[in-house]
Amino acid sequence: MEFIEAKTILKKASHGEEWFGIDYNMNLYKGCSHKCIYCDSRSNCYQVENFDKVRAKKGEIEILNKELRAKRKKGVIGIGAMSDTYNPFEKQYEITRKALKLISYYNFGVSIETKSNLIVRDIDIFKEINKKASVILKFTITSADDNLSRQIEPNVSASSERLKAMKQLSSQGLFVGTLLTPIMPFITDSEENIRDVIKLSYENGAKFVFTMGGVTLRENQRDYFYEQLDKTFPRLKEKYIKTYGNSFFCYPLNKNLEKVFKKECEKYGLLYKMSDIVKAYKKEINENEQLSFI
Repeated sequence: MEFIEAKTILKKASHGEEWFGIDYNMNLYKGCSHKCIYCDSRSNCYQVENFDKVRAKKGEIEILNKELRAKRKKGVIGIGAMSDTYNPFEKQYEITRKALKLISYYNFGVSIETKSNLIVRDIDIFKEINKKASVILKFTITSADDNLSRQIEPNVSASSERLKAMKQLSSQGLFVGTLLTPIMPFITDSEENIRDVIKLSYENGAKFVFTMGGVTLRENQRDYFYEQLDKTFPRLKEKYIKTYGNSFFCYPLNKNLEKVFKKECEKYGLLYKMSDIVKAYKKEINENEQLSFI
């Protein structure tokens, strides 16, 4: 594990209301070892060199402690937007766990997205946070089929393992759900897959399923995606190029897919609109609540 310099950890979320109502954002690690073929964080605009190499930040827990202590406004902290905070190194270094303890101590809420079942390790802290602030835990599940999920997300827990972890968290009264994002044309955009992911989410305690629809392809992210298609899905790259050209957002051509998604969510009583999800999980935070250790 390489440790790099860092001046700040916590940042005010610029469009938090559009992404699960988060107030602050932080990435405890830089880079990601999951090697998901579609990852938007590879894009040049994020300026993450050697993206496949996971790095942590020197003294980040001390920095985070100072930043949280100085914040007058409590709120929900988003973790894992750029790189999964539950990467393999987290088992040894427990940086995320230490950060969660601070978040609990200072009475902030937390919003996490992950593809790892390691998240269940921290159930005890999530429950502590949930007593006084907002908690929302999201599992990215793009395919209901484990074999396909291993092809498109090779270095993470299979979909069935994520769903099992979801059930564990939900059984402890935590607000959990699925990010059915991205939906990749010609790979995961079948009506059967959409139905299966939603059904399995419901059966494993999800309160919501959220999707942004298609997949983004830009800059070097597109290059990596096409390289992986050549290895795993021969001749599919040519189909993408012919269908989408240099489009930034590649939306599935199945026009009925959106109707299927909404119908299935409503069938199981799952939330799917961002505003409804935020309203359901967010709590009023008492700014004057006395700090107490776990």
